[in-house]
Amino acid sequence: MAARVEVADPADPRLADYRDLRDVELRKSLEAEHGLFLAEGEKVVRRAVEAGYAPRSFLMAERWLDGLSDVLATTEAPCFVVTEALAEEVTGFHVHRGALASLERRPLPSVDAVLDGARTVLVLEDIVDHTNVGAILRSGAALGVDAVLLSPRCADPLYRRSVKVAMGAVFSMPWTRLDEWYDALPALTARGFTTVAMTLAPDAVPLEEAVRGLDRVALVLGGEGHGLSPRWEQSADRRAIIPMRPGIDSLNVAAATAVACYAMERR
Repeated sequence: MAARVEVADPADPRLADYRDLRDVELRKSLEAEHGLFLAEGEKVVRRAVEAGYAPRSFLMAERWLDGLSDVLATTEAPCFVVTEALAEEVTGFHVHRGALASLERRPLPSVDAVLDGARTVLVLEDIVDHTNVGAILRSGAALGVDAVLLSPRCADPLYRRSVKVAMGAVFSMPWTRLDEWYDALPALTARGFTTVAMTLAPDAVPLEEAVRGLDRVALVLGGEGHGLSPRWEQSADRRAIIPMRPGIDSLNVAAATAVACYAMERR
């Protein structure tokens, strides 16, 4: 069982994993250096542990202990019990969900392992917003996607904000990073996927038409604003759009993904 440790000093070095969570650049370097990630909220913490991620520690207000008592009973990682005011001082924001956990990252699986048996895949190019990445994983998990591949410069799905928005879907959805960017889409075609790029290119057709009857589909999405790179747009097997009313040419990438996943599920 997790050892309960009362902490009253916000400078206590044992709380280092939880310090300055609002500083994105600092957190990215710290988490990469120490091989950790954070989960926030009772549901997300529970899902992370149930998915097999090993806890380093927990940080909780008193009133959240009972709700996670069964999770705490499965590990020897310490549980630091603090006031909500102290948690806010350490983390830099109001921890309104009351519970945080620091967990060990695992080595990323290979592309082969992630694509094994997959029929519907999302491929993300340089989507750098953590909220969008988390929302995309959540939509994909809900709407029939089998796996997600990320370009090397995509935001981290295990960053706290991504994990929170995904509501733990990052723990159940198979995902990994692509080793190589330039020929990533031709490589997927060689594996038997039809790559369909979401783009406003002149030859783009409605998405339902582009995916109709296909067996294995890799839907390719780019970042906000600039969209896909010319290389990925041109090397995709097909180009597709979501038809919209005049005057509106795009949706937020997370919203577009949800619509596209629904269409692909019905193909």
